[in-house]
Amino acid sequence: MIEKLKSLETSFKKVLKETDTEAKLADLKARFLGKKGELSAILKSLAQASPEERKTLGQAANEMKIRLTGKMDEAKGAIERTIIDSKLAADWIDITLTGSQRARSVKESGLHPVTIVQRELEDIFLSMGFDILDGPHIENDFYNFTALNIPETHPARDMQDTFWFKDMKHLLRTHTSTIQIRGMEEKKYPPFKFVAPGKVFRSEATDASHEAVFHQMEGMLIGRDITVAHLIYFEKTLLSEIFKRDVEIRLRPGFFPFVEPGFELDIQCLICGGKGCKVCKQTGWVELLPCGMTHPNVLRHGGIDPEEYNGFAFGLGLDRLVMMRYGINDIRLLHSGSIDFSRQFATC
Repeated sequence: MIEKLKSLETSFKKVLKETDTEAKLADLKARFLGKKGELSAILKSLAQASPEERKTLGQAANEMKIRLTGKMDEAKGAIERTIIDSKLAADWIDITLTGSQRARSVKESGLHPVTIVQRELEDIFLSMGFDILDGPHIENDFYNFTALNIPETHPARDMQDTFWFKDMKHLLRTHTSTIQIRGMEEKKYPPFKFVAPGKVFRSEATDASHEAVFHQMEGMLIGRDITVAHLIYFEKTLLSEIFKRDVEIRLRPGFFPFVEPGFELDIQCLICGGKGCKVCKQTGWVELLPCGMTHPNVLRHGGIDPEEYNGFAFGLGLDRLVMMRYGINDIRLLHSGSIDFSRQFATC
């Protein structure tokens, strides 16, 4: 067992040398020190050892964990210094310029609130071992509908709901669920998990909580013996990370052709505190995370055997999440193009 600990520490040091980003550092922590990491696996095996061995090996393992954590903190500091140095180099200003010259040479800039939250979400998912995938805005019928178990008679295929091209074979994607199929085709061999953020398009009337163009973040986890309990645990963990606090949620049955069973996950409206407003349509709740267990037909279209594997999928309304995060009471403000509006949230 001591040899296993030494081997683990050697592997850790080797991987640490090649770790140069915060995302890679998060992956390193999960692999070696996480709840399901290699060190945890060794500690679990101590149950079969004698009391004396458990004491000796447990102490050695804890001491090693302290050493590895210290090395990770050093690496994190080095990465942060590199990031700061690169920003300082990029933002260098010639202080000998006059005020008017400096005003012409330096422009205020910042990220859009949707981009800020999307990047935070990507960091959260990367820390949980998810890959980040992308897909085309222009899709065909197979990826947008057929492969997702959406039949030809489904209303989403109507001209009133979907932006079709003249050939009626291509369209602006109506959801990022299209990347579920593309992701399964790319990954091929479970287990795997990925998320896909992006812009989607629907031909529908706009109001305080609906737009014709908006953002989603689709996610999928495929493996063996995945249950609804895994889905609920994952969603609670995700929301607590996003909002940095506990939020009241409710899970209710919902129908989506690409999952079975399907659920609607709502959060108590953070704009009005559940009292009722135009964002939540006076209900006190906002639909945020439709989800469910991946339908066997969807797995088949993605080249996965549903007799051997299963999993869950979810779709996060990114714009609505931004509204809850910043207290924005009209989704149309996010797509207004107003620099004054976006500048309120700029952090870099």
